[in-house]
Amino acid sequence: MTDQRLSIQDVNRLLTDPSDETRAETAEKLARQIDDTSLTDTERRMAEEILRLMARDAAVRVREALSENLKDNPLVPRDVAQALARDVDTVALPILEFSEVLTPADLIEIVRGKDESKQVAIARRKVVQADVADALVDEAGETVVEVLAGNQGADLTETSLLKIVDRYGENEGMQGSLIGREVLPITIAEKLVNQVSQAMREQLLSRHALSAEAAEDLILHSRERATIGLSTGSSEEGVQRLVRQLRQHDRLTPSIIVRAACMGDIIFLECAMAELASVTLANARMLIHDSGDLGLRGIFDQTGLPQNIYPALRAAVDTFRQTDYDGLENDRERFSRRMIERILTQYGDLGVDFESDDLEYLVGRMGQLPATL
Repeated sequence: MTDQRLSIQDVNRLLTDPSDETRAETAEKLARQIDDTSLTDTERRMAEEILRLMARDAAVRVREALSENLKDNPLVPRDVAQALARDVDTVALPILEFSEVLTPADLIEIVRGKDESKQVAIARRKVVQADVADALVDEAGETVVEVLAGNQGADLTETSLLKIVDRYGENEGMQGSLIGREVLPITIAEKLVNQVSQAMREQLLSRHALSAEAAEDLILHSRERATIGLSTGSSEEGVQRLVRQLRQHDRLTPSIIVRAACMGDIIFLECAMAELASVTLANARMLIHDSGDLGLRGIFDQTGLPQNIYPALRAAVDTFRQTDYDGLENDRERFSRRMIERILTQYGDLGVDFESDDLEYLVGRMGQLPATL
């Protein structure tokens, strides 16, 4: 087996035969030896200076050998890594994809250079920090962004994900990359619901553990029904973002608010009322759950919602106050069923005049939910 370490014979050969091939072989051996712990400080400094010279070698073959053998070496001098990263693609791409020596600032500078091949290499990195990912979304084209979206190691912020969906949401390849991500904010899922095919919807459901009710509704192409399911079990901040997004796109309808409230999704109701009335969530909760009628009536009047839905919301809030979780498996689903049952058996006495679609929706939902124990 050929010795992989640089020796005095290699140096002598380089002096007598300074061809591209010899220089490339020497570069390869030196690159492999740079992390040798037995090197003295003086020897290491000399080796690093030789690397710097070779990084400027006129022969691309020499620089390629250097890059390929330094790409995963954490001890390569940063200025050498930077020089190689700015080189022609065959030299730069291994360093850009694998080197941990390059900083986010180094990578962002390369991203802004608009070289698609280099942007793709950065998008493929094992870890893509949020600021680097943001730069790729802002500066790169669709091909690069699709690679980035499919990289589980890319830290994609909700803002960047929204940009991706807004710009490229109709691209099936992009949809698949987004759905395949381990974590997807509910605001992104809500946008994708309206764009993806049935096969993609099913994949979205299986990947992101939506409830059985949300799964059935997504497959039935019902945006409002799916949205209610998406909010269930999400964080308070997530529901607030979802509600804000729905309002911005004119999808925070009276119907969706009534349906959510009657299913016991009171957090969605609270966030929706706070958003429409332009009050804090804390104040909205205080008014909605006021023991008298003035609190809910007061905030309702500020929302601009149609007056005919007030009795349904009043009934939902009162029923919610009287209904408890049973603490057993699937208690959330049974809670929703009890909410719907009580509202449907009492809505006539309470003066609630449901729209036919809403009434049909609630009846259908009750049939999907497990019976009370």
